Amino acid sequence: MTAQLTAQPTPRPVEPAAQAWRADPYSDAVRTGRGPLFLRRSDGWLLPLDVERWCAEADAADDTVLARCEGPVLDIGCGPGRLVAALARLGQPALGVDVTPEAVARTVRTGGSALCRSVFDPLPSEGRWGTVLLIDGNIGIGGDPGALLRRAARLAAPGGTLLVEAATVDVDERVEVHVEDGNGGRGAPFPWARLGTRALRTQAADAGWTRAVTWHAAGRAFVQLWR
Repeated sequence: MTAQLTAQPTPRPVEPAAQAWRADPYSDAVRTGRGPLFLRRSDGWLLPLDVERWCAEADAADDTVLARCEGPVLDIGCGPGRLVAALARLGQPALGVDVTPEAVARTVRTGGSALCRSVFDPLPSEGRWGTVLLIDGNIGIGGDPGALLRRAARLAAPGGTLLVEAATVDVDERVEVHVEDGNGGRGAPFPWARLGTRALRTQAADAGWTRAVTWHAAGRAFVQLWR
């Protein structure tokens, strides 16, 4: 498995959305482990981003996700890498992918394995991952949940699972957002999406995921999907 995790596929050119996440203030927040940090919609609505939790060790809600992981595990948009590092401590083969170099560096510093890649780049072991993760709102990556769910299905092994964190409200939206820190720092706009559990289950069925189980932990909502 080690050779599979360290393979280095040739990445595609960096897309505008990936460039937005690589820019300050997101990289600064990951580097320091502190917020505040927000996604702001064009109408002014703010979604707080829980940087401190992302940069801490896995919590009780995360443990409910980790307990459902069957290796090897691919964490899409791994951020600072708390889940990848936790899996490594459990002896579970895991790889994080993230478009932000600082996030990848922090993942490696905390004991995880990670590559600086978009989920839509060629990735190691495509079609052989036992579990794929989309946690911390990462179902929003690219602003097209259907495309992301289909991509995850191609990455997972036959009979593999996808663990997704959904919005805690009944929502299904595609929006343009930018990252800002509340102190004047802001990134470039990029497409994003939010799905509640009902919309997620519908989109997943359309993308070829055949079964779904939903649970809640510490005020967060999760869905496990099977190929």
